[in-house]
Amino acid sequence: MAKPQRIAILVLAAALAACDGSAPSGAKFHATDIAGVDWGRGLELTDHTGRARTLADFRGKVVLVFFGYTNCPDACPTALAEMAQVVDRLGPDGTRVQGIFITVDPERDTADVLSKYVPAFHPSFIGLRGSADDIARTAKEFKVYYRANKNEQGADAKHYLVDHTAAIFVLDPRGKPRLYVSANGRTVDALAEDVKRLLETGG
Repeated sequence: MAKPQRIAILVLAAALAACDGSAPSGAKFHATDIAGVDWGRGLELTDHTGRARTLADFRGKVVLVFFGYTNCPDACPTALAEMAQVVDRLGPDGTRVQGIFITVDPERDTADVLSKYVPAFHPSFIGLRGSADDIARTAKEFKVYYRANKNEQGADAKHYLVDHTAAIFVLDPRGKPRLYVSANGRTVDALAEDVKRLLETGG
């Protein structure tokens, strides 16, 4: 079994284990409800303007977190475009949603590169980066898999693909992990409904 598949299975298993009454009564989501998991609770990285960031900076907002890289040919721009559509679809409530893109390719994704790439999808979105160790630690906290295929792309070391988890993680206004939104079957309508519900209930 491929490692990304094992990661997805672990996430789903954690989600099932979390279904112990910790979620608000009657709450129904399209995405996988991961309320109560003991991971995805923190990060310490730097945004594309050079400002140090933690999840506490976004308390009171629903946070959409995606791990990827700017040279990604499909999954990353698709996810960011969907996240932007969700924010726009929520109208005035969209100001209470924060989109975050965390690079898994800090070697190429400099602050300057992120500053041009991420806000192009939505002006409120921020890109986060750090050292290789910082990214590895954050990815581990969110149970995200990634692997740079540098040895499979020929002589040009600057051009390579990175395998990575392609899910969107949704944190509630209290800063707690709440939803795991896989790439399979994900729609803007469903994600917008889930985010709106979190904004209405607070978690």
